[in-house]
Amino acid sequence: MRKQIITTIASIVVLTSAAAKAADTYSFDKSHTHILFYVSHFGFSTTQGEFLDFDGTLLLDPEDPANSTVSVTIDAASIDTGYAERDEHLRTADFFDVEQFPVISFESRDVEMTGDDTAIVTGDLTILGETREVQLDVKLNGMGPHPFREGVSVAGFDATATILRSDFGMSYGVPAVGDEVEIRITTEASPAS
Repeated sequence: MRKQIITTIASIVVLTSAAAKAADTYSFDKSHTHILFYVSHFGFSTTQGEFLDFDGTLLLDPEDPANSTVSVTIDAASIDTGYAERDEHLRTADFFDVEQFPVISFESRDVEMTGDDTAIVTGDLTILGETREVQLDVKLNGMGPHPFREGVSVAGFDATATILRSDFGMSYGVPAVGDEVEIRITTEASPAS
């Protein structure tokens, strides 16, 4: 029995090591990544904004993309809609309550390939301490050597999702200020050094 347990543990270690070798860790290039959102303002216009401070990591398995994962953390206070007074209001307890909930996060749980360069990435999005399942529609824009940085490979993706902010407890102004929020992410990522 003891021998069987040791053999099982050894097999798990070997499989885990093989999986780790099959996948490469990529980090978001902050100068070529944008985490954008769009929300209706009284039905008259669409307010757009983005988060300027974030970290993102991809564990990318080109041989079997379904084994890939993504993890993102966002500094909620880095919200920027191009209008300082509105941004200050968005940081209050009416919206993101950045003093109590300084971090927004996303952790993938599943990657379902829907085409050669498209996938649905399902994961847990946490805002205001509330975690909800979200599906991102992801497109691989390209993957290969960087044209200006010798020896550096790059993977570029676009992703979209639509959420209801009230699902996360952010109900201020609904429905006048839209409940439905469109999220668009574009990123370039390179192997972590």
